[in-house]
Amino acid sequence: MLDLLITNATLPDGRQSISVAVRDGRIVEVAPGLQAPAHETIDAGGLLLSPPFVDAHFHLDSALTYGQPRVNASGTLLEGIALWAELKPTLTHEAIVERALAYCDGAVAQGLLAIRSHVDTSDPRLLAVQALLDVKQRVAPYLDLQLVAFPQDGVLRHPGGLDNLQRALALGVDVVGGIPHFERTAAQGSESVRLLCELAAAQGKRVDMHCDESDDPLSRHVETLAHETQRLGLQGRVTGSHLTSMHSMDNYYVSKLIPLMAEADLGVVANPLINITLQGRHDSYPKRRGMTRVPELLAAGLTVAFGHDCVRDPWYAGGSADMLEAAHMGLHVAQMTSAQAMRQCFDAVTVHPARLLGLEGYGIAPGCHADFVLLHARDPQEAIRLRATRLAVWRRGRRVAHTPAPVAQLTLPGRPAQVGWLPPAVAPI
Repeated sequence: MLDLLITNATLPDGRQSISVAVRDGRIVEVAPGLQAPAHETIDAGGLLLSPPFVDAHFHLDSALTYGQPRVNASGTLLEGIALWAELKPTLTHEAIVERALAYCDGAVAQGLLAIRSHVDTSDPRLLAVQALLDVKQRVAPYLDLQLVAFPQDGVLRHPGGLDNLQRALALGVDVVGGIPHFERTAAQGSESVRLLCELAAAQGKRVDMHCDESDDPLSRHVETLAHETQRLGLQGRVTGSHLTSMHSMDNYYVSKLIPLMAEADLGVVANPLINITLQGRHDSYPKRRGMTRVPELLAAGLTVAFGHDCVRDPWYAGGSADMLEAAHMGLHVAQMTSAQAMRQCFDAVTVHPARLLGLEGYGIAPGCHADFVLLHARDPQEAIRLRATRLAVWRRGRRVAHTPAPVAQLTLPGRPAQVGWLPPAVAPI
């Protein structure tokens, strides 16, 4: 007897009329037209069944703090950092936990079941670190939360920065972070990359650095990150996040840089919503939009993910925990409008970030965790276009969220009283 059987589903790779059988929280069979006794059977009605969304870059400690202590008037990255510095002394453990749990609840409703969150280690109290370690434990039954030790004020620039970061790792933070472009000099930035990669190699940790989040084409710390990755044998375990300066680099230098990144098997996270909001603020026109070179990086074989980065915080007034919103923006900014490119944008919020996080048992295949999302769409392109409703979300085979199919009530002369973009699922979810 199965615990759950989902029938007549379409998978992101285009397979149709697929059944997914679940027992004891794991997928045991994926096959067309499978019929078997189960405690619960769901007819997907030909709609899209996807592995859960994954956010490879977020800041959970600052989420939902918009307007505290004031609003970012210039809209710049640097004013956001200054605002966060003003806010940090007023933070409490309880407030961080409460906001983070509220965000995680909303994430689950959107089918977002794994988040890599950077947590600021510049405060010697490590208040945010302890709060998010608490949150990580509390959300573990329904969401994978991976924490990055992030020295927001610079690991060398800020007194005690390296010691604070090491203490955070000792408390249980998962990943080594950095911010080389915010160190006092380019030389210090390169030195911070070396130190932090060596620390990660010594402790068997992954690395995820805010890198070259700037409009300055001479901010080139990703080159050092690729070099240190190769030197220390960290290939496939290191991610460069943002990389917005690459948007402004000359093509000749990039023609050298991208192959170096590919040799190092460097992961990349672009944050479309935030990159195009914070970057280009010193331009008049033409105005640079700041997002890194996603199509070119993908063409070189790199794993590229989209992150949400911020939601209602000192850097960004919007946000929704909806990774399809990030994919939708990324598609437009990178002009990824072919059928293949749109599919790549869907992968950038599912399988690609899962690979960067090293998630075990991710996917829709026998042996994988029974974590998936039924979307009110027929394929990944339609899911992005409509930011499709998450009809149901499962974690380890247990339904953790569901939303009715959207149907508008119309009062137009000569038109149907109800209309939806798609027919509802065959069985009630």
